[in-house]
Amino acid sequence: MAEQEKVTASGLSSVPTTRDSEEISLQEIFLLLWRNRKAIITCVLVAAVIGAFVAQWTRPVYSSDVLLQVNMKGNSSKSTKAMGEMGEVLEMASPTDAEIELIKSRLVLTTVAQEEHLHLSAQPIGFWNRLLHMEGRMDLDSLQIPAELRTEKWYAVADGEDGYSVIAPDGKKILDGKVGEICKAAYAGDSLVIRVKFLLAREGQEFIIAQGSSLKAGRALRGALGVAEQGKKTGIISVHFSHRYPDRAASILNTIAKTYLRQNVEMRSAEAEKTLEFLESQLPMVKAKLDSAEKVLADYRYKIGSIDMNGETKAHISKETELKRQILEMEQKRQAAMRLFKAEHPSVVTLSRQLGKLRSELNMLKKSAQKMPLTQQEVARLQEEVAVNNEIYTNMLNNIQQLRVVRVGEVGNVRIVDLAQVESMPSKPKRKKIFLIAVAAGFLLGVFYAYLMYLLKNGVRSASEIERETKMNVLVKIPKSHNKLLGKRGKMRQNMPFVLQRTEDQVTESFQSMMTAINFSFSHKEHSVILVMGLISGVGKSFVSQNLSAIAATSGKKVLLIDADMRRGSVRTGGAGLADVLVGKKTLDEAVQQKYDKNMFVLNAGKTNMTACGLLRSDAMDNLLKEARQKYDLVIVDTPPLSLVTDAELICPLADYLLFVLQYGKHRMDDIKESLSKIVRYSGKQGAIVLNQYEYEPGHYGYYEKEYNKQQPQDYKRFSFASLFFLLGSRFGGRQ
Repeated sequence: MAEQEKVTASGLSSVPTTRDSEEISLQEIFLLLWRNRKAIITCVLVAAVIGAFVAQWTRPVYSSDVLLQVNMKGNSSKSTKAMGEMGEVLEMASPTDAEIELIKSRLVLTTVAQEEHLHLSAQPIGFWNRLLHMEGRMDLDSLQIPAELRTEKWYAVADGEDGYSVIAPDGKKILDGKVGEICKAAYAGDSLVIRVKFLLAREGQEFIIAQGSSLKAGRALRGALGVAEQGKKTGIISVHFSHRYPDRAASILNTIAKTYLRQNVEMRSAEAEKTLEFLESQLPMVKAKLDSAEKVLADYRYKIGSIDMNGETKAHISKETELKRQILEMEQKRQAAMRLFKAEHPSVVTLSRQLGKLRSELNMLKKSAQKMPLTQQEVARLQEEVAVNNEIYTNMLNNIQQLRVVRVGEVGNVRIVDLAQVESMPSKPKRKKIFLIAVAAGFLLGVFYAYLMYLLKNGVRSASEIERETKMNVLVKIPKSHNKLLGKRGKMRQNMPFVLQRTEDQVTESFQSMMTAINFSFSHKEHSVILVMGLISGVGKSFVSQNLSAIAATSGKKVLLIDADMRRGSVRTGGAGLADVLVGKKTLDEAVQQKYDKNMFVLNAGKTNMTACGLLRSDAMDNLLKEARQKYDLVIVDTPPLSLVTDAELICPLADYLLFVLQYGKHRMDDIKESLSKIVRYSGKQGAIVLNQYEYEPGHYGYYEKEYNKQQPQDYKRFSFASLFFLLGSRFGGRQ
């Protein structure tokens, strides 16, 4: 009954944890950053170097802009008044969005590319010249490369202040030229023509010269151009452009503005020009028709002699002429409305009704004219025809004159408000901004790396949490050290235990503390068997076993270390081992070997064809441990991982004390509780936990930590910052 109460007391609590393992406080964030400070600083330094290089490598760029105003009402008021009613027909509104697209059209930009020679390039080369901003400049006015060789690389080399030479793709110099002169040279059955407008370069500066197409240059210009309306429905358009040379940026923008303005004027006057052309072509026919009507009237009068027409006849002729003139004008208005609206539109319907009334009135007038004498009717008809033709001819002359005035006075619906100016300061790159962004990006990358490492280590980190959940004491926390010898943890088959090599290290002090705690626990028992277990492989179980054995041996105890991992033993001494003793091939004294110290003896795993579980289930293991208790003060058994095999569970009932080795941040609490509860339930033995590779939080140990690390004072200069982070985290971010 007492033994069962003991098992229950040492068992694990089934109460679920109340602490959210996913929580992370401000204090833990500071400590996380401090632990990964080297990685963060490395990322920041690398990013700073990259940012400084990018900022220095990027060529300066100068920006400029022009301001245009679009008159949304179309032509100017003077032109509208000059055209009269025809001006109202020709007047058109031009939306700003449409004007923006016109500015970016091939019609404008391809013309600009040709005028500014954007399809010709002379690119300076040289790594150090660019990095130190010592590149030269060469502007080309003309360049004709043989068509078959335009995809090859042609070079120009500066010779003095105003001289240069051209190098063909095969490396041969084909001509020497002067700035401002057209130079020609025969090459490959064709000729090269070049004219350099401007040259500013040190002697020996090389340029790659190339001839492209105006179409591609226009497309590239469109991509680099920024066109937008200032405000909403203001009609003010801003055009932005950037270039590595400030004068070129201003020149290209001004050419765009002037080309667009010129083409806008031409487009605005195009309709008037076409109408004028049509009227001028029809004028001779109208004049001939008028002359013919006058001649017919004159001949008829000559034939019949003088006719005395009364007042009624004259009024009749005048009224008929007026009706025909009105019908002609109404027909023109109806045709103009038909170009804008459909036939069923109210405006078109109204004009059609008015036209029908005028024609009905004219028909009635013609019927009443039939009552007059025939001679007067004929004269009236001829006079009416002459009057109508004369009216048409006069109106056509007036319209032609108005259109000529419009063509001469047309100014378009766009004007240039501000021309581009040459800027003195580059707009890009913002070198300080690039550098600071790079540093910030490096810091964030380092923080991301630290957090990623934190997520990968998603196991339990708190010793108090382990004690609370498992109801077992954490006997000792073996600190994580950067000593090079610890790189061989788990591989110390032929190396001396670490505690015998570094007697002043913190790791050694941790094993001393562990041994002291074990001595207090077994003060009533002289010969004890300690079973060292691990949940998984790679947590430092064999490291703990070997170094604990070495510490105990140096304290004067006679110690036997047994490697019970007969599948993959960690202690290699050669010769017979545990398997040989269990099968009866060797005795314990024959298989044991002295190692490292006069009081330390080792029994390796050995080799056998039988299964390890079968050997451990037999009484041979119990007999071996009883014999070992009589001959040694302390027996330490290193077992295979609990999660892989059941070997440790078979040996547990034979041991006096259990040590569970956990690695800091590597195990989930559920896995720990499940494995330990099973071992405690099977064995009923007292146990404790060893937390290996523990990462201490700087500033927690004050005087103790300082005194035991005097041999490495440089580390504590670095820890002062960690202490500051911890204090800030405790003050502002610690959990309540």
